[in-house]
Amino acid sequence: MDLETKILSKSIQELLYNSDKKIGTAESCTGGRLAEALIAVPGSSNYFNGSIIAYTNEVKENLLGVDHQVLEEQTAVSEEVARQMVLGAIKTLRVDFAVAVTGVAGPAGGTPENPVGTIWIGYGCNTDVRTWKLSEDFGRDINLSIATSKALQLMVEFLKEHEPDLKK
Repeated sequence: MDLETKILSKSIQELLYNSDKKIGTAESCTGGRLAEALIAVPGSSNYFNGSIIAYTNEVKENLLGVDHQVLEEQTAVSEEVARQMVLGAIKTLRVDFAVAVTGVAGPAGGTPENPVGTIWIGYGCNTDVRTWKLSEDFGRDINLSIATSKALQLMVEFLKEHEPDLKK
């Protein structure tokens, strides 16, 4: 785990540790990297409920409630799937906040519509789900590292924006 990821995980800890709010993750292409980063910080059990690694569409549908038709029409590598993964993680893991990642890390698996390096990040809460798209291919390991760091960075920014709500 790189230094940036550790710093971002520590920032999430600082924002959530003394609140009664919980966070969870739903991961496809990152395969648990977000969860690994979050639990690397001591005391994470105070605010991290868990993760669902939804590597297949079947798991996305059955555990996260991602709509089958959306998966068929837009594929798993889409903004709407990332959005639904966030909401599914919030519901299934019983958390206040969630971050989700779905994409094509490579080296194969890309399509003209979703070439290798296309990764959608979803993050937020029940009432405010946001997305971010990565679209450059730097090779599998770097793609996954970038996606993990960017997802954590976006979540830190989101939590800072919602910091007054964390005190409730």
